[in-house]
Amino acid sequence: MSLSIGIVGLPNVGKSTLFQAITKKQVDRSNYPFCTIDPNVGVVAVPDKRVDQLVELTNSAKKIQATVEFVDIAGLVKGANQGEGLGNKFLANIREVDAIIYVLRCFQNEKIINTQSQIDILKDKEILDMELILKDTEVVEKRIEGLEKEVRAKKKEAIKEQEVLTKALNLLHEGKILIENSWTSEEEKILNSYQLLTFKKRLYLLNGKEEEIALKIKELFTKNNWQFIIIDILTEFDASAFKPEERGEFDLPEELRIDDLVKESYKLLDLITFFTTGADETRAWTLKKGSAAPQAGGVIHSDFEQYFIRAEIINWQELINADGFVKAKEKGLIRTEGKEYIVQDGDVIEIKSKA
Repeated sequence: MSLSIGIVGLPNVGKSTLFQAITKKQVDRSNYPFCTIDPNVGVVAVPDKRVDQLVELTNSAKKIQATVEFVDIAGLVKGANQGEGLGNKFLANIREVDAIIYVLRCFQNEKIINTQSQIDILKDKEILDMELILKDTEVVEKRIEGLEKEVRAKKKEAIKEQEVLTKALNLLHEGKILIENSWTSEEEKILNSYQLLTFKKRLYLLNGKEEEIALKIKELFTKNNWQFIIIDILTEFDASAFKPEERGEFDLPEELRIDDLVKESYKLLDLITFFTTGADETRAWTLKKGSAAPQAGGVIHSDFEQYFIRAEIINWQELINADGFVKAKEKGLIRTEGKEYIVQDGDVIEIKSKA
């Protein structure tokens, strides 16, 4: 399952430094706007101690963790929806990702060029929001216009689509972010087909130290249910170059908040993890929350979904506590589940199929 998160923000707010800290991949971090033009892409392992414990339990020869793809997208500027800067290219890059991390500058550092007149978290957010809103407005208006002929012909699907898009357009005209409003599953399906920029889930990364961010800003983000995380990206970047036991010598944090960001990004995509484990390999598999056992089989191998018979399942912690599969079976802890079973985060699964 290939799902990606786009790192977006105004120029010089710390996006590329964040990307490098996350992926340990060398990218251009030069101190000038638009140093990133083509998006840098990196695949990152999701930190998960459960994998290590299962490896130890079954003496696995190989360990494979779940992953998330991060895309470092160049800085947006006011007017991007009309092509300002390299706007159209950047907005197209955002359209291709599944979710977004907004990086908002909170740090005070005169050495880092600020394309805005001052540090203003809410103003920067407003600029980013408005560029995405304006681009979505353009897309929705064109589609509504394109539906007119089918609507006049009284085609039910076109009429329903027009209703949903008109609702979306009214919200966009009010300057609202579509993902922050309520939609039925049918409406979501229609809107998802257009990859609308404001209909992507988002996480706000406030780049700076705790003391650099006013309490009223944190309270406002909490009040509006704007999911956020505070990280001093430069400190994280410096710390990522050292082993945990070495960081204390340089007055750097032992635990990286970047790991929390990767985990939160994984959750943002509505993903869960299930496991397979044995002597050959322990592997964390990625699955959409709410998926049934056959879909989990399909993640492992397409034939497992097509020829699914049943799944033998145990929670990872129960397996650890039982000291392995043999004792877990003796205690009756391994369940047999059919096609209707909804896979839970932390399930250890063995698929039985006709394949």
